[in-house]
Amino acid sequence: MLTVDTTRPTGPAGRISRVETLMLGTAWRDFGYVRVHTDEGLSGVGEITHPYRGREVCALAEAMSRRHLLGADPFDVEEIWLRLHQGDFLRGGDVGGIVLSGLDQALYDLMGKALGVPVYRLTGGACRDGVPVYANGWYDGERDPEVFAAKARATVAKGYRALKFDPFGSGLHELGPAELRRSIGLVAAVREAIGPDVELFVEGHARFAMPTAVRLLHELEPYGIGWLEEPLPWTHIERYAELRQRASFPIAGGEHFHDRYEYKQLFATHAVDIVQPDLSMAGGLTEVRKIAAIADAHGMLVAPHNSNSPLCTTVSVHAALGIPNLKVLETFDGLLEPYVFEALRGTLPIADGSIGLPTAPGLGVELADEVFAEHPPTHRFWNMFEDGWEKRDRSAPA
Repeated sequence: MLTVDTTRPTGPAGRISRVETLMLGTAWRDFGYVRVHTDEGLSGVGEITHPYRGREVCALAEAMSRRHLLGADPFDVEEIWLRLHQGDFLRGGDVGGIVLSGLDQALYDLMGKALGVPVYRLTGGACRDGVPVYANGWYDGERDPEVFAAKARATVAKGYRALKFDPFGSGLHELGPAELRRSIGLVAAVREAIGPDVELFVEGHARFAMPTAVRLLHELEPYGIGWLEEPLPWTHIERYAELRQRASFPIAGGEHFHDRYEYKQLFATHAVDIVQPDLSMAGGLTEVRKIAAIADAHGMLVAPHNSNSPLCTTVSVHAALGIPNLKVLETFDGLLEPYVFEALRGTLPIADGSIGLPTAPGLGVELADEVFAEHPPTHRFWNMFEDGWEKRDRSAPA
């Protein structure tokens, strides 16, 4: 264990012979990918997107692969996960968690292709005929009630039955009286625009002090929101349970955690009602299944975080189909340029707010290198704590 054993019988995918990384520039963010090859001529793909550390993630993915993947049988997925995690002394953190997640995705893609079955057949099968999704990223532009209301109506017209947004501008720790009125006014305008039957989730981006978070519980109550997401910084995780006990609607969170070990305190303190592991951050399919099972044991629902590309959306669907306590899946797919879908051939489409059962072997996605070459990474950055971040001004380099 913790070393590649080339004497074991080899599975139908062969042994891993080469690993490469690719990056695709978009107006939203640079998307990162890993592609794992075997000596049987198969290749599997995974997403390693980091909002601002794309080059670092790619470099680590290549280095970890040289140390732990070359010569391995991709069917030894649990041992490979352990080798990557323990052998590289990963002790949490975003860069290592993303690399581990993307490599794990690629292994499942290889296994599915070798067996001729969709990945979800390898991760518990299907508990449902499709996966409900909600739209995020639809609200870029001026923080004006009429603007947000119009964008919300347009998003619902595309078939989405649930939306999420952050109405709080650059607020940090506190919101002044005028800013609080403006933020709640945006929620009121969106709720009126979409009506009572479309779910509405409110994002806090883990930034408010406890008194402001408590005030938001009261201010948001009339609008029938489906959850308030990460109202407090996770440095104050011990206060989440206190806040949750005061809320009349669910509290969601967990996207910042990278494996079940980081989730331990969240579960131990009953910090949230809904956990939000990210398939490209929380350890891939191998680990998210375990996180979901622990959540189920604590009476919590699962709503995977996904601010990534359509590849992660597709991976998340494969995982979500086998999660009994699933609520809904996040997606930013609706705001992306058409060439993104040309670069990621075979990603699963959204129809009427849902994604159906995959049919292709593996993840069903292939990377089109020629499209990547036409759209290199931009290395842009926008600061969520500056005024006007919601306009998504991408003019500043990282």
